[in-house]
Amino acid sequence: MAALARWCVRHRLVAVLLWLLALGSTAAAAAAVGSAYSNDYEVPGTESDRASRLLAEGFPDLGGDGDFVVWHTGADQTVRAAAVEQTMTETLDRIAELPGIASVAGPYTDGGSGSAARISADGRTAYATVTFREQLDSVDPAQAEALVATAKAAAADGLDVELGGGAIGLTESKSAKTAEIVGVAVAAVVLFLAFGSLAASLLPIATAVVSVGTAYAGIVLLGHVMTVADFAPMLGTLIGLGVGIDYALFIVTRHRKGLKRGLPVAEAAEQAVATTGRAVVFAGATVCIALLGMLILRLSFLNGVAIAASLTVILTVAASVTLLPALLSLIGPRALSRRERRRLAERGPLPEVPTGLAARWSAFVERHPKALGGVAVAVIALLAVPTLSLHLGTSDQGNNASTATTRQAYDLLADGFGPGVNGPLTLVTEIHGAADRLALDNLGATLRATPGVDSVSPVTYGDGAAFLTVVPDSAPQSQRTSDLVDRLRSDVLPRAGTGTSLDVHVGGVTAGYDDFAEIIVGKLPLFVGVVIGLGCVLLLLAFRSVGIPLKAAVMNVAAVAASFGVVVAVFQWGWGSELLGLGRAGPIEPFLPVIMVSVLFGLSMDYQVFLVSRMYEEWLETGDNRVAVRVGLAETSRVINSAAVIMISVFLAFVLSGDRVIAMFGIALAAAVALDAFVLRTLLVPALMHLLGGANWWLPARLDRWLPRISIEVPEPRHRARIPGRRDRQDERSRLPM
Repeated sequence: MAALARWCVRHRLVAVLLWLLALGSTAAAAAAVGSAYSNDYEVPGTESDRASRLLAEGFPDLGGDGDFVVWHTGADQTVRAAAVEQTMTETLDRIAELPGIASVAGPYTDGGSGSAARISADGRTAYATVTFREQLDSVDPAQAEALVATAKAAAADGLDVELGGGAIGLTESKSAKTAEIVGVAVAAVVLFLAFGSLAASLLPIATAVVSVGTAYAGIVLLGHVMTVADFAPMLGTLIGLGVGIDYALFIVTRHRKGLKRGLPVAEAAEQAVATTGRAVVFAGATVCIALLGMLILRLSFLNGVAIAASLTVILTVAASVTLLPALLSLIGPRALSRRERRRLAERGPLPEVPTGLAARWSAFVERHPKALGGVAVAVIALLAVPTLSLHLGTSDQGNNASTATTRQAYDLLADGFGPGVNGPLTLVTEIHGAADRLALDNLGATLRATPGVDSVSPVTYGDGAAFLTVVPDSAPQSQRTSDLVDRLRSDVLPRAGTGTSLDVHVGGVTAGYDDFAEIIVGKLPLFVGVVIGLGCVLLLLAFRSVGIPLKAAVMNVAAVAASFGVVVAVFQWGWGSELLGLGRAGPIEPFLPVIMVSVLFGLSMDYQVFLVSRMYEEWLETGDNRVAVRVGLAETSRVINSAAVIMISVFLAFVLSGDRVIAMFGIALAAAVALDAFVLRTLLVPALMHLLGGANWWLPARLDRWLPRISIEVPEPRHRARIPGRRDRQDERSRLPM
């Protein structure tokens, strides 16, 4: 690491230009090819996947993405009124002529299949189905915008027109630009307050922006070679800005300490990368390993998210240990504030002794470990209570903000035709003779008599296959709908196919979401076990202690449980979700626990390493656990808290993105970091370490001989000549409040 830092310092302009070239070239390539994201929740081998494949094979001409136009009249007229019918018929005719539209099926077509069913019982709501020529992933957003503009032009007093569907969702702006600006601005303020130097406070931001910008463009390109979800770039930006600014903060802090000790700028930068830079690489590697652990779930949807997020973390780490030292050497001694430079010139190098709130807090924890530990446990337990009611599922347009046209269309359909119309089930089967046809024709009556079914469409026959649509009497996200899917698969359909070769598969978006969630839940224990186990092994090697890794594992589980409690309260229970513009309450995305565990594992490892490595260093020097914990906490808590405030600010800013999934990640990660930094690392962990005493550092002798020795962060040099007036380490410890 020292050699790398030395090269970057000596060739600082080359290092900066190489990073700018990487940013410019990837951005240009991404702009040239465009994006190709895909939210493919289908899991190979599940019943919904088999239904989807069979439907595509048997009915290749079904067309592309299906969307809908919904209109609703006032109390003084119905949708059958002559003026309304004329207006909407002309509108639907214009829509049919738009580029990219394959067909339009409305309620006014005489003899059209299902036309009467597209008008509600009270006659005040109607809808038309609009089918694009392309599947959702290939629909041009401009075509969807033209559809919205044409339909909305028909709206008038007493006639509301709204639109819904996947392609329409493309027109609803979901941008992270505002969130990025707000998050970066808050981070800049915190950094300036921490450093007192404008130049030093801008460097972490510049490093993170360059690396995250390069990663964002790289994720756009990645979408052309594998399945990448549309929220992956924003998720990568969220994680990258948070960890990138934090990693740079740690290195700049160590660099400033070197300058205060009287080191030349180049040597201070080299030592910062050689010491704290190693910890940054270690922390970044653990984040990537945890993220790539999602690959063991063997879900293509998560594979792209894992690789995209890992790419962002890799680039932020690379920028922290290459671009940052080059920038530090460019600004020279201005990494210190004017007052710090003046004091250094007047008094010479002096040790940086922890004083103020950090030192007093460390001493306070030492005096009251039991009481403070009990408070921390109570806070975590209270926040974790909502997690017991966690319901995993996939949000839909019914969870959008109340002002969105997709949400209003969803509500109009639910009010006029029942909640299940927004999540119909598609039953698909192969046909092998007359007996199968007869059984399938009789299946409709059986389905209508099944509890939970609102309506059943006629059977549509194709080339060796057939399908029919079942509309539940409950909402897509309702547990009753999931129960209906299970009932159809396990009981109703097998009985209906007795004596025939029928093998009816239940598919559709709702069934696909249920299958996806079930697979995630089934594999989640294995994934969590692997991630937590990996963390324990890494900490065991780093600190040669059994207690440190076990405490870290418990802390990780506690932070995840408590942060999920916050997410459940906001998004599932709806506490303030509409007020924050996050839409209606609904289930928690099934992939959120997986990604949360991955990211939080890496972030908490970062704080754990930064805090405990300083304690471990003091323990090796003094053999006094009390002093080690007190000194370690006093010297690191300020940096940890500053880093946490920055990360929380960045994460919370993404609530402004307009994307419910990204907002969910933002609040979850912000809550996790806040609890990890302010409750666990600076309160519960030191309290427990004071209570356990020397047992913190216990390791069986045989295991000690067997384990390889690694060093995450090389201690600062202490063999330098004593500077007149400089106090030694024992003097520093004695000055800490007791």
